[in-house]
Amino acid sequence: MKIYCVLALLLALMVRSEPGAFQNEPPASGSPVTTSPIIPGADQTEKYIHLLTNKRVGILANPTSIIGNKHVVDSLINRGVKFVKAFGPEHGFRGKASAGVKVTDETDAATGIPIISLYGKKRKPTAEDLADVDIMIYDIQDVGCRFYTYINILRDVMEACAENNKELLILDRPNPNGYLVDGPILDMNYKSGIGQFPIPIAHGMTVGEFAKMINGEGWLPNKMTCKITVIPVQNYNHDMEYVLPVKPSPNLNTQQSIMLYPSTCLFEGIALNHGRGTQFPFTVLGAPALKGKYSFSYTPVSIPGMAETPLYMNEVCYGLDLRNYDVSKLRKSRRINIEWVIELYKAYPDKQRFFDRSISKQIGNIDFLAGTPEFKKQIIAGKTVKQIQASWEPGLSQYKKMRKKYLLYP
Repeated sequence: MKIYCVLALLLALMVRSEPGAFQNEPPASGSPVTTSPIIPGADQTEKYIHLLTNKRVGILANPTSIIGNKHVVDSLINRGVKFVKAFGPEHGFRGKASAGVKVTDETDAATGIPIISLYGKKRKPTAEDLADVDIMIYDIQDVGCRFYTYINILRDVMEACAENNKELLILDRPNPNGYLVDGPILDMNYKSGIGQFPIPIAHGMTVGEFAKMINGEGWLPNKMTCKITVIPVQNYNHDMEYVLPVKPSPNLNTQQSIMLYPSTCLFEGIALNHGRGTQFPFTVLGAPALKGKYSFSYTPVSIPGMAETPLYMNEVCYGLDLRNYDVSKLRKSRRINIEWVIELYKAYPDKQRFFDRSISKQIGNIDFLAGTPEFKKQIIAGKTVKQIQASWEPGLSQYKKMRKKYLLYP
């Protein structure tokens, strides 16, 4: 009996361990603690392996698609699952491509499985792609933001499955920003690749819940519905802190960057570098024009696989260092921090250029990131944080009410 107890304890520790860039980061304070390990859907193979037996399986996956410390495809192949096709999102199936870089079709070197890119010439699987697939799997870690494009690909795969009468198995994973439901609702006149749904910046859902919302709200063409089976996360609710075991994308390489992302990604539409071209993206903010305003400085450089041509490459940027910012403040407030936008706008000497990304070849537009043209106007007009937040109503409250219908983790 003692041996079994020790093995159980070791297993729990393995599930909670955080390798790589996340290994030494302590949990932020102010979040509920669970004594039972959080177990993602993929790890619960006994709940879905029977759905894959004697089936030709396709999968949309990336490096976050793991069982323990092994890629889900590699692990399930060892369990006898027959994969005939894999699909890769932004950054690719094995995560080797930079943000925004088109990905080509290839053959997976590790398994020999053909990989079809959904971030290149096509955005969703075709009828031909799915002709030899009996069931599709979606297993990708999300971070809970409207402009994080994996929820767009979720919708596209659901659409393809609905059109071709294929079942979609969703292996659900925790949302590290699941506690946060905030921001303006997307004005659908500003629909783009970084905003496809009438939801706030931080949507507060897992992909399993979001898939239910896509079906329930009729967001597929012609109000089609996709047959989905969700394997829920065990021992989880939205208020729990979840430290990701692997980085979800090349530029979200620390737990700090993930927690700041709903707030600092807005700077992709502002004439400031937000850490791309450094080893700490989304946790520093700066520009050469702020010299003399701030003592903290850094110099973005070209980093293959992360940022080949970052804004202000090889120029010294001055601004804010948020690497040690206490993210428990975000948890307590349950709000996106827009104070940094207001502060840096006030400090920026050429205010006409603050929201102008034409100073470089970088593509970014604050109206599409915020989801409304009003946000930029409010910053320029000197509105307070509370005034800007108040303008997000009643849309935000209406969204929260709608969201409740689809929650798997109340």
